[in-house]
Amino acid sequence: MISNKHVEEYIRQYKTGKIKLNKERIMLIDYLERYILVRDDLYFDEEMHENYIKFTEKWYFKLESFQKFFTAFVFLFHKDDSVFYEQFLDTMARGGGKNGLISSLAHFFISPLHGIPGYNVSIVANSELQAKTSFKEVYDVIGNHAVLEEMFYRTKVEIKGNDTKSIMQYHTSNASTKDGLRDGCVIYDEIHQYENSDTVNVFSSGLGKVPNAREFFIGTDGFVREGFLDKMKERAMNILQGKDLDDPLFPFICKIDDVKEIDEPEMWEKANPMFSEPKSSYAKGLFKKVLAQYKQLVNNPSNREEFMTKRMNYPEVDLNKTVAAWEDILATNRPFPELKHRTAVGGLDFASIKDFAAVGLLFKVGDDYIWKTHSFVRQGFLDNVKLKIDSKVKEWERDGHLTILDEPVINIQHIVNWFVEMREIYGVNTIVADTFRLDLVKVALEAEGFNLLYIRNPKAIHSLLAPRVETLFANHNIIFDDNPLMRWYTNNVYVHIKKDGNKEYLKKDEVRRKTDGFQAFIHALWQADNYLDEEIDFFVGDIQF
Repeated sequence: MISNKHVEEYIRQYKTGKIKLNKERIMLIDYLERYILVRDDLYFDEEMHENYIKFTEKWYFKLESFQKFFTAFVFLFHKDDSVFYEQFLDTMARGGGKNGLISSLAHFFISPLHGIPGYNVSIVANSELQAKTSFKEVYDVIGNHAVLEEMFYRTKVEIKGNDTKSIMQYHTSNASTKDGLRDGCVIYDEIHQYENSDTVNVFSSGLGKVPNAREFFIGTDGFVREGFLDKMKERAMNILQGKDLDDPLFPFICKIDDVKEIDEPEMWEKANPMFSEPKSSYAKGLFKKVLAQYKQLVNNPSNREEFMTKRMNYPEVDLNKTVAAWEDILATNRPFPELKHRTAVGGLDFASIKDFAAVGLLFKVGDDYIWKTHSFVRQGFLDNVKLKIDSKVKEWERDGHLTILDEPVINIQHIVNWFVEMREIYGVNTIVADTFRLDLVKVALEAEGFNLLYIRNPKAIHSLLAPRVETLFANHNIIFDDNPLMRWYTNNVYVHIKKDGNKEYLKKDEVRRKTDGFQAFIHALWQADNYLDEEIDFFVGDIQF
């Protein structure tokens, strides 16, 4: 058994009802009590932790209970004196003190109180302004105290501990041009903006040469889906559920539990632990500001999405502008049922033969619509247009979701061959597409014996299908299997509501946010009921001869 008074106090506050915790932090306490605090091969370095607390409260600010709880695990060690947690996820609502806490930790790490020579610290963010936030705070604190100026050498680009020769620097997250120091610690800020792990891979490569390497991932949630933060949250849940006890990540996640809690200010401390009683003077001012922003939502409802994401750490999309909630899009990730010899209707979409083309088959099994799809993309288009999914394209090709073609235009024969191959496996004869440039494939597909149906006004069928599409997603009656490309297509769709109330499926970004796979799905769905009959399983014994 191991213990730390700050950890025990925080757990006591929760169990006696002094503070309100969200589901993830309740799971964290359960995980710690079940798997970590019962061990006897670990120890809290309480002396170093107390030194950190004194250091922070002398030069920075008074630490709150949740911050002492969190930082206790920064100084949790194996009996061989190596750190137990190598990575820390700290995500909470804006104003929760993430940057202030990380500033004090970074400063402490390069100080003689930490005592590890050459324990360099890199602070990484997407923008230079954000990367400099904590760096500038440390810089200013040193400049305000003569005793610290004697202990640390500072310039506009680096801060050095004179005793340990440890250096703190800031970097932008351009993984193609930046390399990390020989770091002891890397702090990744604004992780909600990371599309992938490229930045982390570059800077983490410098770790391991200095003892007790640590990485901190901080930020409030954002609008990038299936990016780096979503993957981190998946890791966190596996840890909290006891599925991966060897993962060296300490997950501290603060958010409201339900969308309805936006209307209950007493629940906001779930997202921002600064709001737990008793509130500091800083927290009182912040709470007043957040409350004012909340009250303004009545007259400014368009700001609700931003408020939910940044103040409640609970991403919410405007369902009047998007096809489905992200959770409902994720719910399409279910295995395909047996589809061989089932009837299918084909869907086809390509806005330009110079970039993307999408093909697919739509099946119906019970109440579920199953969409099996493939895409073709020109290498030249990928070279000339910076897509948000550039780093994922090769992975998607490897997993069979798309084919990259090194051709001046997408050869129509690729589309024809795909449908011919699918016909040999499944019962598909009818293909639906809009009339835009359909002449390019019409002759080739009809020559192979396919029945082509043309949509003369594609946007007109959007209005007809919109209620059905919304219902199918909400009821989780759509299956894409594990197809991140199809989830990307769907999440790229912007629902435009016209003056007459009718809906159109457009692109959120005309060039970089492709929707071809979703549009092909819509084309097939338009004719689904005319071609996809319910298929009833039977046994030979049921037949009367």
